[in-house]
Amino acid sequence: MEYLENIGKNAKAAATALNLLSAGQRKDILRKCADSLVSDAKEVLAQNETDYKNALESGIKPSYLDRLKLTEDRIQAMAADLRKLADEKDVLGEIQSRTLENGLIVGQRRVPLGVVAIIYEARPNVTSDAFGICLKTGNALVLRGGSDAFNSNNALVSIFRGVLAKYGYDENFVQIIEKTDRETAQELMRLNEYIDVLIPRGGAGLINSVVKSATVPVIETGAGNCHIFVDASADFEMAANIVINAKTRRPSVCNAVEKLLVHQDIADDFLPLICSRLRGHKVEMRGDERTAAIIPDITPANEDDWYTEYNDLIISIAVVSDISHAIAHIGKYSTNHSETIVTNDYQNSQKFLKEVDSAAVYVNASTAFTDGGQFGLGAEIGISTQKLHARGPMGLREMTTTKYVIMGEGQIRE
Repeated sequence: MEYLENIGKNAKAAATALNLLSAGQRKDILRKCADSLVSDAKEVLAQNETDYKNALESGIKPSYLDRLKLTEDRIQAMAADLRKLADEKDVLGEIQSRTLENGLIVGQRRVPLGVVAIIYEARPNVTSDAFGICLKTGNALVLRGGSDAFNSNNALVSIFRGVLAKYGYDENFVQIIEKTDRETAQELMRLNEYIDVLIPRGGAGLINSVVKSATVPVIETGAGNCHIFVDASADFEMAANIVINAKTRRPSVCNAVEKLLVHQDIADDFLPLICSRLRGHKVEMRGDERTAAIIPDITPANEDDWYTEYNDLIISIAVVSDISHAIAHIGKYSTNHSETIVTNDYQNSQKFLKEVDSAAVYVNASTAFTDGGQFGLGAEIGISTQKLHARGPMGLREMTTTKYVIMGEGQIRE
């Protein structure tokens, strides 16, 4: 516990120091970190290659290997994201105010959350994204990555800490927990004295474990059992393109579609078309009884399938009687991440938007767009699937809070 307490104390002090930096200083740090990330790319790639080989030998599935793997292009993209963050409008210090009848000026000023801790799986890009967003928003950052990406994460944090030290800033703006055992993770979840917010990034198992175990406030992110409903009026070519994009673009990410619902009136015609396209992309398909009656060689889906986020080239398909049936199915099995309706019926599109209770609800577009950058937020630290404190992509504004600031001229309350 002493190990984590020292990290917590350092983070708390760093958060105070970070809050005193100007927007220009934070921008300059991000640009210097982006430059160092590119110049030191060979060391990062070497460490990532070690992680990749270890993961390959352990039998990790291909979709997870894709998340773990870094390339020169991906490092260039990470650096570009840091530079883009640097140029984003600064949200800290923004004030919304009003003047009361008694002359008091009551304002809400946007301020950092404080110390943010992130527990995440084998995704080295999260290390860079989280550092950039937290630095931009004045939050000290404590990272606890998975053992699969241990060397990659440490190499990235070493670069960022090196830049901070070189230019006279507190290295502890970002810290990484080098112990990857379960006990240390459990202790971190209860470090209320030092951690203001804990964010888990990964699969449903990790997120559920954190939510159940943590006493630190948690923001749930990431679990994505996403659905696409193809309505009776849908354009088949549009629907097929959306399904293929949402399933095959990057099957390991949380905005990939996992379930396909098809209106019974078009099932006989649409299912052979979409199943042929999916087979062409080597997607394993599982289906309910009504789907199997049309596609006899499909693998039967069981009850667990409807709850499962595959993170792989797997999709489950169900035939539904109407839009209400589709919405009820989504309501039962969804993780409230992202859902799409493909339709040419305006009333149905509006019904879907109103009644589906997820963080991102689409009409005629791929779930792959659920991303902070795609939504024009600059970057994100995750997709919040809860309703407090934020929902959907967590960009700069969502990584801050507010405090009331009140200006008076001697007013007293009667």
